[in-house]
Amino acid sequence: MPRKILKYKNYDIHSVSTVALDGRLNANIAMWVMQAAMGGKMICVALDKTDYTLELVKESGILNVNLLAQDQTKLIAKLGRKSGRDTDKFKNLAYALDDRGCPYLSEAVGYIQVKVTGYADSGDHELVVCEVLKQTVLHTEKKVLTHHYLREKGLVRG
Repeated sequence: MPRKILKYKNYDIHSVSTVALDGRLNANIAMWVMQAAMGGKMICVALDKTDYTLELVKESGILNVNLLAQDQTKLIAKLGRKSGRDTDKFKNLAYALDDRGCPYLSEAVGYIQVKVTGYADSGDHELVVCEVLKQTVLHTEKKVLTHHYLREKGLVRG
């Protein structure tokens, strides 16, 4: 049976990091991030509706989208397979805080600092529409982590 056409797409792997109004930090893994306006002024991020990160994003209205590197494959389990409600995902994780107090992953290729401008229903996910405030490249020498790379290494299925 032929594969579904969207299985051919090679998505970059990101981590969305955020901070609540009371200072709680959280991060997750996000594959569906895209530019949504000319000149990189807007992006759209799909977050699972049950995700703790989405809950905190809705509270604070800010987040950072971290573009992960190939040497960060262990973050798939650390940030993507556990809930921040039950565990401190930032324990033993290299990060820093931006000028808003929002975390970014200091070993990522880089990050996009954004503020939320709207939401849209997307079935089991919610689309978070964001205005880009700043883009920062941290490590030009690193290779971007992609879904195909994770499949080739046997770290994900599908």
